[in-house]
Amino acid sequence: MKERHSLEPVVQKGARVLILGSMPGEQSLQRREYYGNPRNHFWPLVGELLNTDLSTFSYERKCDFLKTNHIALWDVIGSCKRKGSLDSAIRDEKMNDLAGLLTTYPTIQWVGLNGTKAYETFRKYIKNHAFPPVPYTKLPSTSPVPGRNVKSFSEKVKAWREMTDYLQHNGGEKR
Repeated sequence: MKERHSLEPVVQKGARVLILGSMPGEQSLQRREYYGNPRNHFWPLVGELLNTDLSTFSYERKCDFLKTNHIALWDVIGSCKRKGSLDSAIRDEKMNDLAGLLTTYPTIQWVGLNGTKAYETFRKYIKNHAFPPVPYTKLPSTSPVPGRNVKSFSEKVKAWREMTDYLQHNGGEKR
């Protein structure tokens, strides 16, 4: 099994929402892009929620769009061993410094956890680390891989809409 390392966070001052995945898949790691698999629903979903067609945007422009809209991206897992892209194949995970990120960016008001693995790993992390009092929500995975809890695109949009509440109403006030 190969050791994999997460990408750097996509974040800037004023971020209000942090979306955490588990660990990028092989295609994303090769491209050095979050949600780099063209079948992943993340970018179309964010575009739908923020009324912007991101399909023609370069990766850099997509990241700028997130930052402009006060959305940060990162992964719960900083490194792990994994063959392939499935979360179920992740072994020997080491966590990213999530508490440090939230301390550095105190305007983050909400954490959205993209899928079950991100949620379960995050819950383990906060049990063992001093963690700022930030609300968090388990969201349906944007992964294109079929699983037992797969939701339709419209169901995902409905669940992920909670993110827009924090973007529109919390105003990025410090915790």
